[in-house]
Amino acid sequence: MSGMHRDRVETKDRPGLHERFRLLIQLASAALVNGYAAGFAGCKIFTGTSKMVCLPVLNCYSCPGALGACPIGSLQAVEGGAKHNISFYVLGTLMLFGVLFGRLICGFLCPFGLVQDLLGRIPARKLHVPEKIDKPLRYLKYVILAVLVILLPMLAVNQFGIAPPYFCKYICPAGTLEGGIPHLLMNESLRKTAGALWNWKLGILILVILGSVFVPRFFCRYLCPLGSFYSLFNRFSLFRMDLDKSKCVDCKSCENVCPMAVKVTEHINSPECIRCGKCKAVCPVDAISSRFETDMLTRNVAVKKVD
Repeated sequence: MSGMHRDRVETKDRPGLHERFRLLIQLASAALVNGYAAGFAGCKIFTGTSKMVCLPVLNCYSCPGALGACPIGSLQAVEGGAKHNISFYVLGTLMLFGVLFGRLICGFLCPFGLVQDLLGRIPARKLHVPEKIDKPLRYLKYVILAVLVILLPMLAVNQFGIAPPYFCKYICPAGTLEGGIPHLLMNESLRKTAGALWNWKLGILILVILGSVFVPRFFCRYLCPLGSFYSLFNRFSLFRMDLDKSKCVDCKSCENVCPMAVKVTEHINSPECIRCGKCKAVCPVDAISSRFETDMLTRNVAVKKVD
């Protein structure tokens, strides 16, 4: 086999190899954060010390297998308490992961991201959402973060000065899938009490499932408050995507495979990019690369030494 032919074969196989590698990481991450097997057997919520650890991914606290705490639920729980404090521990954890990785967490580690990717593999014609509809809808996740996760738990309280976790209670499809459904299936008394609120949340889950079949990463695009938080760090996180425009042939292969419909050749570090690496794997001329930006750290260390 000639070297040129071998290079063409390797380039052709690379997207598939990359996706299999990413899938393995996603499965490992989902298994790690939901590793309490006994919880699934008896539908019990794990209450060990690791439940105090804030995870960097959207994973329901009430999932029978969950070993850690969901950051969105944790934020609301602290804000909605009688003292209405801000959890600097949770915010600090999210900011640390945001500064280091940006939305790489969404592309490789989030269990609900894995669910959406698997739904996206169902053979169905994918829909192109017109920009005049798509662009305004993408701001919805920021509204959800600001209103349901931050403002309402502090302002809309009951007579005891306590607020429910509004996003978890009324919206979160991950909580319905990972926590609600398992508990209802295995607890007859809960099934008898399920009413309008459960039907509402089940409807949202069905909407997200159907949306994810026809629009890749539907929840990540339009509804996820955690993704909206991480997106604020994409432009300056240490993990970077780079485009060598001198190599780029403008074939648009990268944009055609992007699950978030990012205009890769214009804004490769867009707030919408989940750093899944599909664009890098499919590029026929290796114009796209990813790296950790260490120059900034090196410069800061050098400045401190001079001081």
